[in-house]
Amino acid sequence: MQNKFIRNFSIIAHIDHGKSTLADRLIQETNSITDREMKDRLLDNMDLEKERGITIKAQTVRIEYKAKDGNTYYLNLIDTPGHVDFSYEVSRSLASCEGALLVVDASQGVEAQTLANVYMALENDLEILPVLNKIDLPHADVAKVKDEIEEVVGVEAQDAPLVSAKSGIGVSDLLERIIESFPAPTGDSDNALQALIFDSWFDSYRGVVVLVRVFEGTLKVKDEIYFKHSDKSYEIIKLAIHNPFYKEVNELSAGEVGVIICGIKTIRDVKIGDTIIHKKKKDTPSLAGYEEVKPMVFCGIFPVVSDEYEELKEALEKLALNDSSFTYEAETSGALGLGFRCGFLGLLHMSIIQERLEREFDLNLISTAPSVSYKVLTKSGEEMMIDNPSDLPDMAEVESISEPMVEISIHVPNDYVGPIITLCEKRRGIQQNINYITKERVQVVYYLPLSEMVFDFYDQLKSITKGYASMDYEFKDYMVSKLVKLDILINTEPVDALSLICHDSTAYPKGRDLSQKLRKIIDRQQFDIAIQAAVGNKIIARETVKALRKNVLAKCYGGDVSRKRKLLEKQKAGKKRMKMVGNVEIPQEAFLAVLKVDE
Repeated sequence: MQNKFIRNFSIIAHIDHGKSTLADRLIQETNSITDREMKDRLLDNMDLEKERGITIKAQTVRIEYKAKDGNTYYLNLIDTPGHVDFSYEVSRSLASCEGALLVVDASQGVEAQTLANVYMALENDLEILPVLNKIDLPHADVAKVKDEIEEVVGVEAQDAPLVSAKSGIGVSDLLERIIESFPAPTGDSDNALQALIFDSWFDSYRGVVVLVRVFEGTLKVKDEIYFKHSDKSYEIIKLAIHNPFYKEVNELSAGEVGVIICGIKTIRDVKIGDTIIHKKKKDTPSLAGYEEVKPMVFCGIFPVVSDEYEELKEALEKLALNDSSFTYEAETSGALGLGFRCGFLGLLHMSIIQERLEREFDLNLISTAPSVSYKVLTKSGEEMMIDNPSDLPDMAEVESISEPMVEISIHVPNDYVGPIITLCEKRRGIQQNINYITKERVQVVYYLPLSEMVFDFYDQLKSITKGYASMDYEFKDYMVSKLVKLDILINTEPVDALSLICHDSTAYPKGRDLSQKLRKIIDRQQFDIAIQAAVGNKIIARETVKALRKNVLAKCYGGDVSRKRKLLEKQKAGKKRMKMVGNVEIPQEAFLAVLKVDE
């Protein structure tokens, strides 16, 4: 296949601006699929994606289009997620393309994630084609949004294609613009092989399935290939493309995107961002690959039944193959037993991973409260990174604790600026800038502790702005703060899974609220259960779950008071003994309660 007839491009946008619907229309317009096979959100193949109405995994599809110039073009399209937590998926997709369709909702205009995705595309030297979607909505304002794109994004938009992905308006013209605007891939099929792994997943029958973009050379069935990172060689059993369904091919040449199947059973042999070359030419240089992802949010994941530990370990390995943006390492908890400490890009990412583990691998899991990674400097001069509160050294040995700070950019209608500023100030934010993008829309920029954003900041933001606000954030630096470790004690025994690191000013209200919540959640026993919140050796809040009390005097219908006292004393002694040996079961809701302390 000649390079000049190939176009590799990605669809990027803010969440809910119509990326997946536009991908559906492009597939339908090129007759790549019959009407009987067509369904909404065709490329979102996970149940979770369909239920939540969001794209979680970037999906690739090859479509054939006969252009007005009489030539048939092969378009490799990648539909990407729009939520800030999945920006790593977007960055990987962009590294495999020459162009990007920037989809902007004509009724909403430029949002926070729109800007973030544009900057990512510009870093990859991509050609950007802005597309105005949803032009048939009654409150769409095409002229205003074109001006906004030019002013805020800095991309020429006066002749941007106008489409309605839902009804199909303007989609055929958009296909012509894609061919005109985006450059054909460079590379020569006669050169030494260089193919970039940009996705992979585990198939029970085929082993590890590898998705690659071929930059140089040609891949053929039965070729011996070499994975540079893992130093392993394999023979290609099958090559395939998605158009949009799995279709086997004999070769993939420079500029193409496709699937390699080698019967790989060892998951660790495949690393996303690795370069594949021919076995006989091991001195071929590697491609640039991807930046190592830095997790922002950490939590412990434990099996409810300790016998499922090995199944959880295997499930995490398989899932990490499909989503390399989360990390995991073994961890032991006094309260929950053996499990894993996992790092995620955000709260939604954490929720999705846990749900995928439970659904796809049929596991029953408990997750601890999310935390962030702190930089701790001890009095001896040692610097350590702590993402688990139970690993924090004794406070007497700590010189200072620094917390991660993020720069958060919020795009919001003018009417809601006051509530946004109040919310950010309440979360210990430092105001950086307020930009009036248009008369109606404002960009509010704050410097905010990541720990304050991790919990329910996004929910609160959407609530106070009636869903109109959008946000994007990036990590900036660590800043020294007055932080303390808040411990939760159940019957004087600390529960490590409920500990958290928080600011000194919020320790008392958080400890009090958490104790009150746990009192309602923990089931009553035959003895009193003391729930205490402590900072160091100081108890700052206490609640008691009262004992279930059997009326031992019911059988007494009179008689001497000493008999009644004797029965009560006997009951009291029994309860005391039970308290010494009794275990308190802590339900999953208790760990989730930590998330909702601020409500």
